[in-house]
Amino acid sequence: MKLQFKQIVTFLFCVFLLSCSAEESNSDPVATTPPVVNPPVTNPNTPIASSINYLALGDSYTIGQSVCETCRFPEQLKQSLLNMYASTISLKIIATTGWTTSNLLSAINTQNPDSNYDLVTLLIGVNNQYQHRNFSVYEKEFPELVNKAIKLAKGDAKNVVVISIPDYAYTPYGKSVAGDQSAMISTEIDQYNSFAEKYCSNNNIVFVNITDITRQGLSNPNLVASDGLHPSQIAYKMFVDRMMPKVKSALQD
Repeated sequence: MKLQFKQIVTFLFCVFLLSCSAEESNSDPVATTPPVVNPPVTNPNTPIASSINYLALGDSYTIGQSVCETCRFPEQLKQSLLNMYASTISLKIIATTGWTTSNLLSAINTQNPDSNYDLVTLLIGVNNQYQHRNFSVYEKEFPELVNKAIKLAKGDAKNVVVISIPDYAYTPYGKSVAGDQSAMISTEIDQYNSFAEKYCSNNNIVFVNITDITRQGLSNPNLVASDGLHPSQIAYKMFVDRMMPKVKSALQD
């Protein structure tokens, strides 16, 4: 009987010790320090080359018909880049009011500019539509102009930015000339822009659509220049704002 009593006491004592040990281990958890994770460092104004050569190809929308010299979009783009980066930016424009794709091709061939441009913009085609040229001319010559632009951009396609054709049907002049045919103008400009955008997409060329901005011209007269036809300085500023992310990406790569 005494032996059994000792065994029971011994058993209960062991259980008590084990219980105390478990409580002590649970009451003092091991503290762990989470690792420090630093957020990635980002710089929205990553430096670009100290000297940038910019070539703007086009027609009246590039030369800036009816706005001041510094109001046209290539000059505003140049100034925006200067404001953002401490770089020297030279600008050359090959553009004249009324030029079609054929005229621009001829001018490039005649002037034969050096192939040393870090950025080339191309906006062309409205006069093909306005002069009722066969659409097949644009289908043939637009790709030729894009390829010339790539060659002039040191052979680097990422440095070429194509801009969509504005819609002059949404201007006082366009409305007065076209009358109830305004919808046809817009449809034909859509055809030109759709072809250009598809070609650019298939060939990894940047395409920036600004046509919707110009389609506010009748509801917002401030977007139309004094001639009642071409974009104003304000409209060109909106063009540049939309272009800048693509331009920055090209120049920073």
